[in-house]
Amino acid sequence: MVSFGGPGVMVLGALVAGALALLLAAALRRSTGAVFAVALAGLLWSLVVVALVTLVPATGAPGVVYAEGRLEYCSTDIGGPAPDGFWIFDGGQRLLNTALFVPAGFFGALAACRWRSAWTLVPLGVLGLAAYSGLIEWIQLEAARLDRACDVTDVVDNVTGAVVGAVLGVLVALALRPWRARSDARPDARPDASW
Repeated sequence: MVSFGGPGVMVLGALVAGALALLLAAALRRSTGAVFAVALAGLLWSLVVVALVTLVPATGAPGVVYAEGRLEYCSTDIGGPAPDGFWIFDGGQRLLNTALFVPAGFFGALAACRWRSAWTLVPLGVLGLAAYSGLIEWIQLEAARLDRACDVTDVVDNVTGAVVGAVLGVLVALALRPWRARSDARPDARPDASW
C-alpha cells in the first residue's frame, strides 16, 4: 500500500496552489483592480492550505483503521486533547489552528471591502470560515484513515483566527481603499477632483 501524506506533500501542495493563485491574480488584476485580485487569489490559496494542513495525514496514511479503534464523536473538551507541541513550530497546536485561519479571514475581508455591502459580507465571510472549519472537523471524524481527531477546540481556535484576520483585513482595506478600483473601471468615471 502506498502511503500519502506528510509535511512534504503539504508544502508541495501549498507551493502549487500558490503558483496557481499568482496566475489568477495576474489574470484578474486589470479587470478587477490589483487589491481585489490579490485578495481573491490569497483567499483561495489560504483555503487550499487549510485543507492541506488539516486533511492530509501528518505522517502518511495509517492504513486500515478498525471500527473498534475509530472515534465516533468529536471531543467537546475545550482545550482538549491537543498536544503541547506540533511538528511545524513550537507554540502548540492551538496556536497553529488559530494562525492557520488568519490569512483566510484577512484576504476574505479585504476582498469583501470592494463592495458597499462589506459590513454584511465580512461577518458572513467569517461565518463561512466557521462552517468550513466545522466541515473539516466532520471529515476528520468520518474519514478515520486520515488519522486526525475531531475536536471542538479546533473550531474555536479557527474562528478566532478568522476574526483576527478579518479585523486586520478591514484595517488594511481602509488604507488601500479597494472600492476605488470599482469606480475607476467604469468608462464614465471622472477623475477625483480632491487632489
